[in-house]
Order: sequence, then structure tokens, then C-alpha cells
Amino acid sequence: MKIFQIIIILYVVLGLTACNTMSGAGQDIQEGGEALERSAQ
Repeated sequence: MKIFQIIIILYVVLGLTACNTMSGAGQDIQEGGEALERSAQ
């Protein structure tokens, strides 16, 4: 039972980390696109 709880906790922690990483990557890509737009104008 204790192993099952540890697996669930690890799954939740890794899931939250992945969401934050993807969110950060999306913001970086968006900022890069905006910089290209400004330089094109």
C-alpha cells in the first residue's frame, strides 16, 4: 500500500512539473515570435 502511495505522489509531482515546463516553453516561443514581429515592422 505504501509503494502505491509513493507512485501516486511521484506521478502528481512529475505531472505538475511537465505542465510548468510546457507553459514556460510556450511563453518563450510566444515572446520570440513577438520579437520577430517587432523587428519586421
